[in-house]
Amino acid sequence: MLPGDPLPGRPAWAEIDLDALTENVRALKDQARPAGLIAMVKANAYGHGAVMVARAAVEAGADRLGVTCVDEGVELREGGVTAPILILGHTPPHDAERTVRYDLTPTVNGRDLADALSRHAVALGRTVPVHVKLDSGMNRYGLPEEGLLDLAAYLRRLPGLQVEGLYTHFAAADEADKAFTREQFRRFQAVAARLPWIPLRHAANTAGLLDLPETALDFVRCGIGLYGYYPSDEVRRDAPLRPVLSLKSRLVRLRRLEPGETVGYGRTWTARRPSLVGLAAVGYGDGYRRALSNRAHVLVRGRRAPVAGRVSMDQTTIDITDVPGVQEGDEVVFIGTQGEEVVTADELAALCDTISYEILTGISARVPRVYLRQGRVVAVQSLVQPPAAVPR
Repeated sequence: MLPGDPLPGRPAWAEIDLDALTENVRALKDQARPAGLIAMVKANAYGHGAVMVARAAVEAGADRLGVTCVDEGVELREGGVTAPILILGHTPPHDAERTVRYDLTPTVNGRDLADALSRHAVALGRTVPVHVKLDSGMNRYGLPEEGLLDLAAYLRRLPGLQVEGLYTHFAAADEADKAFTREQFRRFQAVAARLPWIPLRHAANTAGLLDLPETALDFVRCGIGLYGYYPSDEVRRDAPLRPVLSLKSRLVRLRRLEPGETVGYGRTWTARRPSLVGLAAVGYGDGYRRALSNRAHVLVRGRRAPVAGRVSMDQTTIDITDVPGVQEGDEVVFIGTQGEEVVTADELAALCDTISYEILTGISARVPRVYLRQGRVVAVQSLVQPPAAVPR
């Protein structure tokens, strides 16, 4: 551990700027008004750490939280989160008891789950809010119109259940052509008109909120926007968003190479001049994709330095020949800002022919998350330490 490092152990960590998260939540909530905000914290809050992000999002004004499965909801409840939690993915009937016991709001897509929820709700003396989903053209989860109407009527008769919400999901809201999204919204509104007794409706994701504010309805479900990224280059950027996560390491070894010497598996990088290479303790086992080999840049001493050779599972070699004054122990930024330079998840995604979502959610659990407020560490989470406040 070097002076200034946020925690002991292997020098690889992700810094989570809770102030940036707060600003993003408030910007999206302001954009959505009078609709409420469902903060999507599925997939470990897009790689940022579900419990800490959920707490901070609710504190910043998020009305509800969104997850994809019962386990994610249970993690939040056991982490002390009390806000309403909507499960947007599949809940098998055998998980009905946990759903009720942990006060989760499931999406119900069939009668088997409905019956199981009703039975456990009655046994526990509770009323369980449930949502139903219209498949308006995504052809993924949810039900087509007639099937949804039948299920909604069935749910309405079951004891212990309250059909609280109706929603759909946009397939192409992040594209410049909004014709299909508008058609999905038209279909949704037509079905909603046939179910006036369901009080809450939601359809818009981050892209829908930014480009089609009329789709906001009672709630918007924001995911990638919370974490400071726009869904694509084709959406408006009226809401000021700031990236929340930085991925960092340190130079753990320096080595001088003569022309003709090679680096890494497959010897894919060859020194063409007297060179200085540095080794940083982040690799594809941490979520830094192997596809970035010989393509990406990192930041060292405020300068961009190219990745040299193949990214290994646990470490990456960097050509730092053109970085003056470099020393062992210097900070290496894989995602984030250093000085005037920045490397974003969007930049890495473009190099990997993917999207920022995959870059962020791919950061593995062995990378400690270090939570900051006003630049100070307020909590850490790692394989050996659950999310908890740092003792003062």
